[in-house]
Amino acid sequence: MKKIGFLSFGHWTPSPQSQTRSAADALLQSIDLAVAAEELGADGAYFRVHHFARQLAAPFPLLASVGARTRRIEIGTAVIDMRYENPLYMAEDAGAADLIAGGRLQLGISRGSPEQVIEGWRHFGYAPPEGETDADMARRHAEVFLQVLQGEGFAKPNPRPMFPNPPGLLRLEPHSEGLRERIWWGASSNATAIWAAKLGLNLQSSTLKNDETGEPFHIQQAAQIRAYRAAWAEAGHARAPRVSVSRSIFALVDDRDRAYFGRGGKDEDSIGFIDEKTRAIFGRSYADEPDALIRQLAADEAIAEADTLLLTVPNQLGVDYNAHVIEAILTHVAPALGWR
Repeated sequence: MKKIGFLSFGHWTPSPQSQTRSAADALLQSIDLAVAAEELGADGAYFRVHHFARQLAAPFPLLASVGARTRRIEIGTAVIDMRYENPLYMAEDAGAADLIAGGRLQLGISRGSPEQVIEGWRHFGYAPPEGETDADMARRHAEVFLQVLQGEGFAKPNPRPMFPNPPGLLRLEPHSEGLRERIWWGASSNATAIWAAKLGLNLQSSTLKNDETGEPFHIQQAAQIRAYRAAWAEAGHARAPRVSVSRSIFALVDDRDRAYFGRGGKDEDSIGFIDEKTRAIFGRSYADEPDALIRQLAADEAIAEADTLLLTVPNQLGVDYNAHVIEAILTHVAPALGWR
């Protein structure tokens, strides 16, 4: 069995060809798609976070709104760039959203990806001190965030407060019990996956990673997952970890599918650079008739290793079509692969 959800970047553009022409469209349609996905039996509604872009940005109002409109589906991010975050304020937002959703938040965080502007986190008031990189700063923010999610008091109370305090040091409120175990780290390298395992974070691995061996993407990603699980076992955590991978997958079951994706997916991996030094490998996409698609996906070693699969959706094609994309995978592909 495998959990299957969707991942939306929430793109919008004021173009006649787009069904998502404004930020309001992107947000409201994201809520509607989560509701539709839950009705179809999908397991998760996940959203990407990008700053300075015509995409989804501030995640917590959206997560809380989805939580209020749904009852069962997991709600998450993949991922929040921790270079931009005040970890204490973020813990309050996350706690509130999780309580509204009844404990269904699955929050993906990371050091971030290439961004729209130069050092955008500086505009948010953050800068790494001398001797620290922006990636170091992101991990430091993450560690503070994880610490305060434990719910332990750390702040000395005012002896003359406006309202009565409970005894002892104060923690951040609202606190949502169990949220700490539902935090995921988006890792692009094997080393950061191992770091995440040691901290007791679930693992999110997307469609790109550092090209560390020159092997095909899905083989490198599967090796990353196995290294993560080995580090988790060595750390001695009491619970089992969770691992997700994301893929662009389209089952061609009607004329719309063939019109949009009938020329097939991107059959091969590609190589690029995510910064001046880091060579990255980008995984292929899949688009084919269901029988052929099933054979292709069965050969993807990383999907086989993961317990959760996130389907990246073309959100600008509208809610109805994206619900159809999800339903086609759940109906025509997942059962044959043993995912359902």
